[in-house]
Amino acid sequence: MVIPNRGVQLVPNIGVIGGTHSVLVVETGLGPASAERVLKFAADYAKGRRLYLTTTHAHPEHAFGAQVFAGEATFVLNRQQADDLVAEGPGYLESFRGLGAPVARQLEGVELVAPDVVYDDSHDLDLGGRVVHLRAVGTAHSKGDQVITVPDAGVVFTGDLVETGQFSIFPWLPPYHTDVSGVRWLEVMRRLAAENPRVVVPGHGDVGGPQLLADVRDYLELLRDETWRRRDSAMSEETIVEEVKALMIERHPEWEGQEWIEKGVGCLCAEHPHDESTDAES
Repeated sequence: MVIPNRGVQLVPNIGVIGGTHSVLVVETGLGPASAERVLKFAADYAKGRRLYLTTTHAHPEHAFGAQVFAGEATFVLNRQQADDLVAEGPGYLESFRGLGAPVARQLEGVELVAPDVVYDDSHDLDLGGRVVHLRAVGTAHSKGDQVITVPDAGVVFTGDLVETGQFSIFPWLPPYHTDVSGVRWLEVMRRLAAENPRVVVPGHGDVGGPQLLADVRDYLELLRDETWRRRDSAMSEETIVEEVKALMIERHPEWEGQEWIEKGVGCLCAEHPHDESTDAES
């Protein structure tokens, strides 16, 4: 089951996955108030079944309501995301508070809590008659991206590795924040697209089919190729941004988030083919 974000900014799609004896919640929403609504919905749905919580990555609108679930759900995370939450969580919180008074109000009283269960590469969660597969995919959109798959339903929750109708969000802000990799992101998308799931739940935007994965894969591949071709010809980064941005907008005039193209170009200008890493899923 998906609680859709209905296009509301800084509201993620939230998953509630049920088995015979347990229920897994995917994402908390932005801050305690949002998380309280998610927890109430999940508890009503669970009807006494055990609750688990996980988040796709450690960005505030996805994970900064976990404190509400303390004592109510078992919080499960991949190790890189747990480490990112400790190292960068306070900085993410401060950054998001700077987005305006409404966001700051939603983040009032946020406390960053440690997970109850931490895994390294993958974790199978038995909900009773349904096993959910949690996979750490390494640094891509964030330092600790996680993908959640429901094999018997053909459903995959991607977090912000995928957005519907939007250019990929590269939170590339050197020198302060560089925990993002376009090269590894592309490798992850190739693997996910090859799995051909029936339903794809993006971080934000409408739920769709496998074409969503193919769209992001193809965009990242084109962004990489066009950026590297110009970089290798010794073109200035300013000119690369100008030309690549124009090309991407021409290719996808209907997509939102054009400001993220420049960030993607900047990230890829700093990367090389050998940056493909074993911390992406194998």
